[in-house]
Amino acid sequence: MRNALQFYEAFNGHDVARMMQWLNEDCHLETSGPAPDGLVYTGKEALARYWEEFFRESPQAQIEVEDIFGLGMRVVARRRMTWVDAQGEERSVRGVDILRIKDGLISEILAYKKG
Repeated sequence: MRNALQFYEAFNGHDVARMMQWLNEDCHLETSGPAPDGLVYTGKEALARYWEEFFRESPQAQIEVEDIFGLGMRVVARRRMTWVDAQGEERSVRGVDILRIKDGLISEILAYKKG
C-alpha cells in the first residue's frame, strides 16, 4: 500500500518523474473517461506522456484518498478528485482505483468514477 500512497502523493505534486518511480516498465492504465470504456495506456513512456498532458490541461487536479486497503496483490483506493473547470469552477468526482502490485511496483491501474 505504501507504493500506492507514494504514487498519489507524487500525483498531487504533479511530479510525473516521481510517479514513474512507482510504476513498472509495462504498467497498464485504464482511465475512467471518456465513457463508456475510458482510454488505455501501456508502458511508462505512454503513461508519462498521458499525465504530462493531463496536468497541463488540469493544473489544479488533486486526489484525496478517502480509504485504501490491500487484498493480496491488489490495492483498492476510494478517492475524490478535484479540479477547476474552464469556467473557473471547482469540480470534484468520487471514484475507485484498483491497482495491481508486482515486484513492489504498480503494474496496473484500473480507474472508475461515479456518474
